[in-house]
Amino acid sequence: MGDSISAAYNMPTEKGWVNVLQQTLNENDLPYTLINKSISGDTTRGGLARIDKALEQHKPEIVLLELGANDGLRGFPPILIKKNLRELIKRCKNAGAQVLLLSMRIPSNYGKRYTDMFYNNYPDLAEEMDIPFVPFILRDVALAQGMMQKDGLHPSEKAQPIIADKIWAYIQPLLATY
Repeated sequence: MGDSISAAYNMPTEKGWVNVLQQTLNENDLPYTLINKSISGDTTRGGLARIDKALEQHKPEIVLLELGANDGLRGFPPILIKKNLRELIKRCKNAGAQVLLLSMRIPSNYGKRYTDMFYNNYPDLAEEMDIPFVPFILRDVALAQGMMQKDGLHPSEKAQPIIADKIWAYIQPLLATY
């Protein structure tokens, strides 16, 4: 469950990192199907509004949770973002799913204090909720030539395999438990 970063914003869906990761699962003969419940522009509040239905409908073993960036870009209080992410994680765990938290960073428009508070939500929640998290999923592409779209916020098609590879490294230990 995520936002535009996971919804293959401004590119064919099959080129997005979620589909690239699905190809990796298939190539490794792993019997998992990724169901992409990402919506461009979504916030943690939007995720809360739809998580229960998605959990009931799909009964996932693992949830990749990539939300919060749009909350941060809109200047929502970091404490509210953390509260919503915590609740999303709780609901996933209560439904029997493991959670892999995919962390984001935001531009420094709101200043260092805000951006630090925003980002620290992810490792803090990972520790508090005893779940793994992927440090800034765009770290290897955000400042690399040709890896971001013209808006400077969304990764390009070229960046998608790099993102998928990064997440693959973190999801493998979770898959090994099934």
